[in-house]
Amino acid sequence: MILIADSGSTKTAWRIIDKDGRISQAKSPGINPYYMKQEDITATVREGLVEYVDEDIAYIYFYGSGCSSDKNKALIQSALSVLYPQAQIEIDHDLLAAARALCGVESGIACILGTGSNSCLYDGTDIVDNVTSLGYLLGDEGSGNHLGRVLIKRYFKGELPEELKQKFDEYFGLTKSDVLENLYQGNMPIRFLANFSKFIFQYLQHPYFYQLVYDCFREFFVENVCRYAGHRDLPIHFVGSVAFYYSNVLRRVGADLGLQIGIIAEDPVAGLVLYHKEKMKAEG
Repeated sequence: MILIADSGSTKTAWRIIDKDGRISQAKSPGINPYYMKQEDITATVREGLVEYVDEDIAYIYFYGSGCSSDKNKALIQSALSVLYPQAQIEIDHDLLAAARALCGVESGIACILGTGSNSCLYDGTDIVDNVTSLGYLLGDEGSGNHLGRVLIKRYFKGELPEELKQKFDEYFGLTKSDVLENLYQGNMPIRFLANFSKFIFQYLQHPYFYQLVYDCFREFFVENVCRYAGHRDLPIHFVGSVAFYYSNVLRRVGADLGLQIGIIAEDPVAGLVLYHKEKMKAEG
């Protein structure tokens, strides 16, 4: 049997593939090695996979946020080995999950547009280039937190059309102090910012918000995608809630820039299952 995990800070989606290729699913709370100890990770996995703890698992493919450093990979590996000591375990970061899910064994550019943003150039096997994202303070172009950041700035600068300003006041009722407190003293400022993108989506038919989203996506392409060699000749795929829900705008920006927009998926799990099933088949 094979376990596949796509893990973020809030939730982990598990898929279980048995020897006959049948797929089951499970879920558990999010796993982030930056904030969790080994025993906590083991307990979280046991809770989510209670039906499969005693199963004979041969391979585990765990993809997660925070899994780019060797230290964090070792922590996840140790935690999983407690439950599945005989399994071969591969730990990788969410960007490789996106690349494998979207591109499979073909070359392409894989992008994440969710709460944050990231991208990579993939050769069908490995990530061969990655334009540094720089996070929500200096980068994350096109992400949910970027959209929220632009919206808040324009609101407090008095740049929103009056009808949108009134809707914003009715919806949030925020003061500048509320915003600054959440940004500088809150636990998750990136999520605070990203939550505002839902308001933008609600009124996306308004030309002002459509242009705001268009400009943020264009910035993502220019600052990230267009820096990769061969970006005009390769398919550019996306995963993430922002890419998925704003897909019409995203495709329009890509077309205007003369780029080939390919798959746009909300999450990578289905693509990862397909990738690993094909890999199993190829390896016999």
